[in-house]
Amino acid sequence: MTREMMFPWLIFLFLIGRCSADVGTATFYNPPYVPTKCYGNGTLQFPADNLFAAASDSIWDNGAACAREYSVRCLSAAASSADPCVANSVIQVRIVDFRTTGAATMFLSSDAFQAIAHPNVTATINFEFKQ
Repeated sequence: MTREMMFPWLIFLFLIGRCSADVGTATFYNPPYVPTKCYGNGTLQFPADNLFAAASDSIWDNGAACAREYSVRCLSAAASSADPCVANSVIQVRIVDFRTTGAATMFLSSDAFQAIAHPNVTATINFEFKQ
């Protein structure tokens, strides 16, 4: 294959690697955060910045999601036209629990949710997440 033929393929492969985020819905949950399905009552499971989350069935993977870290970013409101997102805010959360209530992909701690969505937002948001 000539150099001219390889160049478009290299660009394609580069872009594929940079565009691999998933999209879902997120909401928040409030304390008490223990016990968790991953680590029980241990308090060392929580990051110092309180940016953690509970996984839903879609990402739980029979418990393999415990301790996974995801970069998350708010995209839009799930049900209204108002923009709930904090501009240019991307955070990293650690999965510490499993939740089956509600239809969200991920349940963020209240601190994590407020880091990417405005404080007055109490509804579900559309978000992007990448492991």
